[in-house]
Amino acid sequence: MTLLSLIRRNLRQGGLATALTILSLSLAVGLLLCVWVLQAESERAFQNSTGPFDGVLGARSSSLQLVLNALFHLEDWPGTIPMEDYQDIAANPAVKHAIPLAGGDNYRGYRIVGTDPKLFSEVEFQPGEPFRLQSGGRLFAPDLQEAVIGSYVADQLGLQLGDIFHPYHGLGFDEGHRHEEEYVVVGILEPTNSPFDRVLWIPLRGIQHMSGHDPALADRLSAVLVTFVEGSAAGQRLNILYNRQGDRLTFAWPVPLIVNRFLERFDWVFTLFQILAWTLTAVAMTTILVSLYHAMESRRREIAVFRALGARRATITGMFAGEGFFLALGGVAGGFLIFLLLFQIAGRVLQDQAGVVLEINFHHPALLWVPLGVLLLGTVSGLLPGLRAYALPTSRLLQDKGL
Repeated sequence: MTLLSLIRRNLRQGGLATALTILSLSLAVGLLLCVWVLQAESERAFQNSTGPFDGVLGARSSSLQLVLNALFHLEDWPGTIPMEDYQDIAANPAVKHAIPLAGGDNYRGYRIVGTDPKLFSEVEFQPGEPFRLQSGGRLFAPDLQEAVIGSYVADQLGLQLGDIFHPYHGLGFDEGHRHEEEYVVVGILEPTNSPFDRVLWIPLRGIQHMSGHDPALADRLSAVLVTFVEGSAAGQRLNILYNRQGDRLTFAWPVPLIVNRFLERFDWVFTLFQILAWTLTAVAMTTILVSLYHAMESRRREIAVFRALGARRATITGMFAGEGFFLALGGVAGGFLIFLLLFQIAGRVLQDQAGVVLEINFHHPALLWVPLGVLLLGTVSGLLPGLRAYALPTSRLLQDKGL
């Protein structure tokens, strides 16, 4: 009987204990991989989802609220600003793009945002990646009741070119009264894997002058997305102008730093899951060690016979180390499956709630060192009982069994 055959037979005899050990180790490996990869990829995805915009101008509020609302379409709008403020910042020679936004309505829970069509014709959502429309579509006309919708909205609601929808007041799922206006879908964006995919975009005047809205708020905006000319130092000057010297507006800048501060709020969650994963790993390794020690005690007669027949130290220790290795290998394989499942669930939740799309980075170092570390620990956990089994005198092993 070969060494591999012995290992396979012993693991089969373990039955339930083998299965439970592999399961606990799979959970540990899956959580470890998910925590590290998800943390890194969520940070990357949030940063990549802000588009080319350096800052957001809006009503007096927190910078984080402005960024979450204007770029990720989360939370409530903090207020409105006059059209003159948009015109002032758009006229700044250091500003490359100034994109007006107006919100406050929804359709079946997805936000309707009014904007200028130059958002899609002049701005690249990523360097070298302009907005594209699916075949047959076009941009909305600024003075007509037309809409360009994100690919995610189209998929989730089943909307197609030529379909008509009625906006509802408010940001909840059709929570307010239905507006009289009808909007026709004239364009569907190609997927951008960003929050742009979760919005129904209509002309700016459509939001401002929609029936049921306060006429006093017509020609006002919710926010302005700002991109500076490359190399410009205008961000610091506008930060001083709006945030320190003024008390009416807020200029959220720089966007990447604000997003990082937002993500730092969830560091404790990742830390908690890391602790849980390491605890599960320690328990699983201890289980391997204890189960193999128990196996050594229950197989003393077998070990004594092997040694009496001339089995070498490498054979005895290799048998136990091999069992530990294959238990760890099963945990690694199961852990990858759990990792993929958890990552897909987390990705679906983030995409549905914030429009952020997660992609697995298979080059993340954790995907290499976690499996290798677990395999090493599993082998060492089996090696210790193997060395103990060979260290006991054969006569004692036989006496213990009454032979």
